[in-house]
Amino acid sequence: MEQEILRAYKFALDPTPAQADALARHAGAARWAFNHALAAKVSAHRQWRAGVAELAGQGVPEAEARRRVKVPVPSKPQIQKRLNKIKGDSRTAGRLPEGAFGPERPCPWWHEVNTYAFQSAFTDADRAWKNWLDSLRGVRAGRKAGYPRFKKKGRSRDSFRLHHDVKRPSIRLATYRRLRLPVIGEVRLHDSGKRLARLIGRGQAVVQSVTVSRAGHRWYASVLCKVTMTIPQQPTRRQRERGTVGVDLGVKTLAALSQPLNPHDPASTLIANPRHLARAQQRLVKAQQALSRTEKGSRRRDRTRRKVARLHHETAVRREGALHAVTKKLATGFAVVAVEDLHVAGMTASARGTLEAPGRRVRQKAGLNRAILDAAPGEVRRQLTYKTAWYGSRLAVLDRWFPSSKTCSACGWQNPRLTLADRTFTCPGCGLTIDRDLNAARNIARHAAVADAPSVAPGRGETQNARGALARPGSRKAARHRALKREDTGPPGQVPPQRSNPLASPPTQKQATLF
Repeated sequence: MEQEILRAYKFALDPTPAQADALARHAGAARWAFNHALAAKVSAHRQWRAGVAELAGQGVPEAEARRRVKVPVPSKPQIQKRLNKIKGDSRTAGRLPEGAFGPERPCPWWHEVNTYAFQSAFTDADRAWKNWLDSLRGVRAGRKAGYPRFKKKGRSRDSFRLHHDVKRPSIRLATYRRLRLPVIGEVRLHDSGKRLARLIGRGQAVVQSVTVSRAGHRWYASVLCKVTMTIPQQPTRRQRERGTVGVDLGVKTLAALSQPLNPHDPASTLIANPRHLARAQQRLVKAQQALSRTEKGSRRRDRTRRKVARLHHETAVRREGALHAVTKKLATGFAVVAVEDLHVAGMTASARGTLEAPGRRVRQKAGLNRAILDAAPGEVRRQLTYKTAWYGSRLAVLDRWFPSSKTCSACGWQNPRLTLADRTFTCPGCGLTIDRDLNAARNIARHAAVADAPSVAPGRGETQNARGALARPGSRKAARHRALKREDTGPPGQVPPQRSNPLASPPTQKQATLF
């Protein structure tokens, strides 16, 4: 079945020094435009707050004062229209008196960059403001979005977005190795764009926009296209033969599978964790130490800073490549991929505690958090979500409180006293002795097979932290709301009831959710 989807194709760029300056100029223009739009919104918000404070000082209740004061917050059309009236033009500098450019006549260099760099930044400012308001009203799901902040050079990521002009194709692949960008020109690609060029040539892809960003020492171009692709509605014969695979994500091993990833290699049930950050840790420590010994504002500090950024970027690229290889094999090799609903933000919360109840083993917990984030279980879940939809398979997300590691995969006996230090699961009932992660993967696969129905699991939904705890443990409310262990099978201090085979029971309300 053919469907139109939005798909991004990311290319590493090899710009010339002049083109690199032009890319940096566009990124700076986008940063300035975002700050300009945000300043207009913040000014209106401060004016509204001043009006509310004035009415409150006159004895009006605050709730009534909030309803009375009306200060419109300017959006993209108003901001762009006003900027077009007041902006300067450096091309006419010779005919204007000295000092004609300033706050009253901003951005006289606007003609040196593409206009979409400004317009996309204005759109981003509107989105940031809306996210804050929706989070403040409780409309936006997920973590609380804070008050929009201004972008500072050297701290924010250099990035800008250009939209495609359908009437005059401004963004296109001139050759397999050259991408044409408006104003900047044809930029050489570090890799080949043959795949995208052939899709465009066959009429199966239409360019929508391109986002150019800098990461480490490289510039990247992410070309967003509307692609017409055939998405299979049913798994292939090879996927149906392999059936369901349970995936237990971890740190000791990147992923433990209920059946081998490669049917001809039985040892592929355990995918080793590459530990990219640990491999680069020694070089990163030396580079960070060298950076701390430099003087702020010096050229040596800038050179050392670029070296640290390059090391972090290379680590991120290696991690991303390894995860893409694993997730594609899972999505194309099995009919159903079952994973646990892990709350990574809660798992990696700090253990420092509060002043009243300080935490214990804070350094050890920080090291564990670093290892969990290096394994990137959230990124694995994100990639599996869209790749299973592309390749005809399905993603089964199990309930967060399912005790996969504490349940015997052979008879269903549960061990409520299993700790993270126990790496081998031993069942006294049936005598099964198996690796802890492999046992959890088999339980995940069987649990997904029992709950093979597209139903949404009711419950408390997403929380700000693990097991319903709040995101800010230092608050007074968080001190009364203690986080529970992720695989607790009952209230603290209570031994859960034993069942002969819980996996053989019919699906309950808390079962797997299939997407």
